[in-house]
Amino acid sequence: MSDAVLSNQGPTKPIPPTNKPFSPEDETALREALKRCSPSAFESAVQFRKTGNAEHVPAVVIGVIERFVEPDLRIKLKDADDDLRLIEDLGIDSLTMMEIVILVEDVLQMTINNDELRNLRTVGDVKTFIDCKIRGLALPKPTKFIPIEHIGAVMPVQPPFLFLNEASVSSTAANGKYKITGQEFFLQGHFKDNPVMPASIMLEALGQLAVLYLLEGAPTEAGKVVSPQSIFFTGCEGVRAHRICKPGDILSLSIKPKRMKMPLATFEGAIRVGQEKAVIAEEITLTFLIVDAATSPVSINGSFGHAGNLGGSAAVLATGVPPLRVAMNATG
Repeated sequence: MSDAVLSNQGPTKPIPPTNKPFSPEDETALREALKRCSPSAFESAVQFRKTGNAEHVPAVVIGVIERFVEPDLRIKLKDADDDLRLIEDLGIDSLTMMEIVILVEDVLQMTINNDELRNLRTVGDVKTFIDCKIRGLALPKPTKFIPIEHIGAVMPVQPPFLFLNEASVSSTAANGKYKITGQEFFLQGHFKDNPVMPASIMLEALGQLAVLYLLEGAPTEAGKVVSPQSIFFTGCEGVRAHRICKPGDILSLSIKPKRMKMPLATFEGAIRVGQEKAVIAEEITLTFLIVDAATSPVSINGSFGHAGNLGGSAAVLATGVPPLRVAMNATG
């Protein structure tokens, strides 16, 4: 996946190591620059300046961002959630972002162009961007934020069986959120006087996020798209439930592609509530087909994971071959 998910931009020029030793004067200047940041950010910056090891960069970036975030919002950064949005979740405006960039440039001794800041929407975007700049790697495609209206427009599955309130999709992963309202129809009987989100439904939600990744994030050739009518569930492995989830809980979902070769896509997925693990799925496998963009249907019907649809007309594309049969032939 590493080659497929990179943007068309060429690799950036790596930050050359300096032959100048890190002097006591440099450490004093660095301490002054980071005096309002956490001690861990300062220590990581010192180690980076001494060794050039990019593994220290995330702690520096988080420490600098924390310095400019309101005190009551800093707890969110301690959760180490790369999906945190700079504007919506942390209240960082464009002017504050410039201050963050200037300090990062000073501390890490690098240069960042203003045009490169346009696509930095999340904490993860910032960390990935800085890491790529330092290592001289090509910059990944920007994260795409998808509101509920767009999710409903593109997904094969629809309410009341859609379990994504919002999502963000990049070329390497997808994240989503779903709040258990207590009004879900299945909670009337699961369980009597004790509503608990079924683990099977949480696995369904992860599958839906994987479907959204295929439709909105999976790299394809120009003029080609993944057909929404071709995506079906084929299997899962290593599923474990760690936490009971009840009305009021906000499920944070994440998936990453492990293997993708038409007609099969395999993902790893996880759900947490806050920092508590709820569900882990080592592998979720879906079928999919890539078609010409001009032939992709505008009207979407069908649903994820319902075996009863596999024999229907919605599961047969212009090729006349049901996607599950293609998958069986590929693995047989």
